[in-house]
Amino acid sequence: MSRSIVVIGLWWCLVVLVLRAEGLGVNWGTMANHKLPPKTVVQLLKDNGITKVKLFDADQSTMSALAGSGIEVMIAIPNAELSAMNNYNRAKEWVRRNVTRYNFQGGVTIKYVAVGNEPFLTSYNNSFLNTTFPALANIQNALNEAGVGDSIKATVPLNADVYGSPESNPVPSAGRFRPDILPQMTQIVQFLGKNKAPFTINIYPFLSLYANEHFPVDYAFFDGVSNPIADNGIQYTNVFDANFDTLVSSLRAVGLGDMEIIVGEVGWPTDGDRNANINYALRFYRGLLPRLAGNKGTPLRPGYIEVYLFGLLDEDIKSVAPGNFERHWGIFKYDGQPKFPMDLSGQLQDKYLIGAQDVNYLPKRWCMLKPDAKDFTKLGENINFACTFADCTPLGYGSSCNTVDANGNASYAFNMYFQAQGQKDTACGFQGLAMVTDQNISQGNCNFMIQIATTSSSTRFAQFFGATLFLLFFSLL
Repeated sequence: MSRSIVVIGLWWCLVVLVLRAEGLGVNWGTMANHKLPPKTVVQLLKDNGITKVKLFDADQSTMSALAGSGIEVMIAIPNAELSAMNNYNRAKEWVRRNVTRYNFQGGVTIKYVAVGNEPFLTSYNNSFLNTTFPALANIQNALNEAGVGDSIKATVPLNADVYGSPESNPVPSAGRFRPDILPQMTQIVQFLGKNKAPFTINIYPFLSLYANEHFPVDYAFFDGVSNPIADNGIQYTNVFDANFDTLVSSLRAVGLGDMEIIVGEVGWPTDGDRNANINYALRFYRGLLPRLAGNKGTPLRPGYIEVYLFGLLDEDIKSVAPGNFERHWGIFKYDGQPKFPMDLSGQLQDKYLIGAQDVNYLPKRWCMLKPDAKDFTKLGENINFACTFADCTPLGYGSSCNTVDANGNASYAFNMYFQAQGQKDTACGFQGLAMVTDQNISQGNCNFMIQIATTSSSTRFAQFFGATLFLLFFSLL
């Protein structure tokens, strides 16, 4: 092999690594019954070369695990705290407690503060309409006063429903912010521009498909459509480009068309709906990731786009109000194991990501419907009870466990509750209908899971209390 070929090969590997590190992040949500330890998750990020992460809070255990990792972090203020941030002193205290305390050599590399999360969703009925901008302004001003405002910017992750095109001209170039929130959006955009902060938007092609059964399926992906949308000489072949450029046009309409845009969330769920499956997720990411790696951008905004995939891990206690798929957005399963081949460098190498290491599981025990159960009069209410306190979304129409029989439905529900309760013996009773087995009762694509072993706060307290008594006892000898 010639030296020039070796040099070119090394150069290309470096380009791939830079593209991956520069442009791609993930959302790390923690709404799970049994969470992976934060240090395990941080190692998972590092093992896969993921250098940016977006959080939904600023939890101390998460931040401590991220300290010294070099991973760029977007921390967040939940919507419920926006009103409190309208008080500048409280905003300054929040910045002191969650930002500047980590701002040291070997600390957390905080890059953004997300003020709220999609606060202008129409389903929120204007609950955060008048508190979002004051919170944003106070947080950014507090960052500026603390001397970190040049490197840490406040932003507001918004859902794509804050803008749109009129029905009479449904093309990206006609994009405008929603009339009912135009004053607030203009105020926010101007403030972001003044502080050189980015506009953060969440784009979900899956939701276009989910919300409209007549939506052309191919348009949700990136491999071409037979009837592209024509707009001033531009051919739009996918909803991601069209949605993003509708935002660009909306920003232009308020005089800030060149503002930096971050895609705060984009991804595809793998369960909980007929369109939420691994095959579609594979198709989506195989189209998205090469575009990001190639810095292709969109027709109105070619080039590099900072993007955070949604999400890192499945979250089994998320609200299913938007749909059962909400608990299945992860590119990894609940336990940090990869779901499907995925090449974050965008080079379409069909290989699995590196899974979480040294994960501790509960024993290989499952809860199932007793084979000899006779009285089923209370079966329905017991299944409902189990699914109220555990995740049964894979049993829904079009989902991974939709094809199991009636007995399998009951066993799945019972096992999910049993695992959620840490395999307590009392959690597999169901009025005499259930029993524990050491045989894996999974059926086909329907996985009857074994939950992660976690140490609850009460257990930790008991261990601490026991250790304290142990030391006290020996000190008296």
